[in-house]
Amino acid sequence: MGSAKSDLTARARIRDAALLRFGADGVAGASMRAIAADAGVSPALVVHHFGSKEGLRQACDEHVLAGMEGGDDLEGEALARVLAAATPARRYLARSLLDGTDAATALFTRIVERTEQWLAEGEAAGRVRPTSDARARAVVYVSWQLAPLLLGEQVERLLGSDPAGTKGARAGLEMLTGGLFTDDHWLRAFTELDR
Repeated sequence: MGSAKSDLTARARIRDAALLRFGADGVAGASMRAIAADAGVSPALVVHHFGSKEGLRQACDEHVLAGMEGGDDLEGEALARVLAAATPARRYLARSLLDGTDAATALFTRIVERTEQWLAEGEAAGRVRPTSDARARAVVYVSWQLAPLLLGEQVERLLGSDPAGTKGARAGLEMLTGGLFTDDHWLRAFTELDR
């Protein structure tokens, strides 16, 4: 019987293999047997650690969300850190969000909720401008951050670098920090539409 440490190592190997396989094939298209083979373990060990494919998917979600934890300043910005991190987590996140499942909806909602909290903390600390609709700001911000996952190849081709790299991040931060428009013409126009 293996030690607790080797069990954790096997668990992490299985989870990492699932991130890759789910990212490539989607959750529905990936088999537990293929994930086990990728991790170099038996299918029974996958079931032992995660119970089912759904349990494994939940572990992958938690792993991606855990990557968003920590860091309470702008340098610790959570979602951008995950997007700039390992490609398997990025591919997994993209594929998961496109699955259209209840699990994908729950994952997106959790990311928005964490981002909304992060932005509120930044607002309280004076690093983020106030808004009239905190929830809408968080949803739009997350959508903008996730767009390169869907358009990654096109963005990379035109930028000449990884969309999550410094060139794309800098362009985005310049727009978010300084603004894009020089006046409030478009804001006033859209505000009128709401009336």
